[in-house]
Amino acid sequence: MRHGKKVNHLGRKAAHRKAMLANMACSLIEHKRINTTVAKAKALKQFVEPLITKSKAENNQSIEKGTHNRRIVFRNLRDKYAVTELFSTVADKVADRPGGYTRIIKLGNRLGDNADMAMIELVDFNEIYNADKPKKQKTTRRGKSKKVADAPSVDTETKADDSE
Repeated sequence: MRHGKKVNHLGRKAAHRKAMLANMACSLIEHKRINTTVAKAKALKQFVEPLITKSKAENNQSIEKGTHNRRIVFRNLRDKYAVTELFSTVADKVADRPGGYTRIIKLGNRLGDNADMAMIELVDFNEIYNADKPKKQKTTRRGKSKKVADAPSVDTETKADDSE
């Protein structure tokens, strides 16, 4: 039974698992996509998405909270270059995205041991998927007012009177 089993242990002790996920997250932030097994990719997705959310929140908050978020992310990643890249390049790209910063694409089975392989990537850094899609505009919950669109413009009427 899987009562209360929220974390995939990946066949490792806690310290080894945390170190492995930190290294994989640093590689993902640096290279924008990595190949790994499906189980590790799913565990990495749960590990890295809250960190990206914290990096994104720095622009909207005061300096004290931004520094606090950097320290929290550094505690998890343990690599200052990855933290710098995350808070500068990655945070700017995902600023308007409400979540879902990574994508897992299954690749097939590994040749040696037949393990399920997958590529995990940062969604906004894939030019192939994002090339043909136009930029989404922000949607509002209320409709546009029709009075502005239906009313004739005042400038066209005054110009017609002036030309006579």
